[in-house]
Amino acid sequence: MEDINALLSAWSAGEQSALEKLTAIVYDELHRMAHRYMRRERPGHSLQTTALVNEAYVRLIDYKRMQWQDRAHFFAISAQLMRRILVEHARRHNLKRGGGLQHVPLDEAAVVGDGRTTNILELDDALNVLARFDARKAQVVEMRFFGGLSVEESAEVLKVSPATVMRDWRTAQAWLYRELSAGSTGMSGDRS
Repeated sequence: MEDINALLSAWSAGEQSALEKLTAIVYDELHRMAHRYMRRERPGHSLQTTALVNEAYVRLIDYKRMQWQDRAHFFAISAQLMRRILVEHARRHNLKRGGGLQHVPLDEAAVVGDGRTTNILELDDALNVLARFDARKAQVVEMRFFGGLSVEESAEVLKVSPATVMRDWRTAQAWLYRELSAGSTGMSGDRS
């Protein structure tokens, strides 16, 4: 972990060789993150795990001037990028096919908790609504559900206690369950 933090600092300072060394260290973890994302997608999805990692990596390279805090911050940004890539892919796919919605099973570290499947675009829309009135809770969902970050890693990135992350996680799950249960066309908009 110290190597990653040191390499992130060196990369932020403009040392190009640090990026090459960093890539060798973080590639497997990025691949695991991408696999978690893709496992939630429909069978036969046209975007493969390696392509998701490669696209995220290409976008991460553009973050040259990012002041990386640490390993957890790097993986939180990576999770955010992968979510964006999947949402962009789903939107393009829907435009081309006139539907064919991609679904995300909301189980295991479930946002909804009942194992139902929801459309990734619905989830993205709901997270965007949540972010408008409680950005931290939306970030917790993104880091935990999409990025697979632990409670402790999420707390480190957000600079809050693990107890706060758990409280935000539970509250966000309940809110998203209610919001997604209302359906994509009838989102409740109730922000309580």
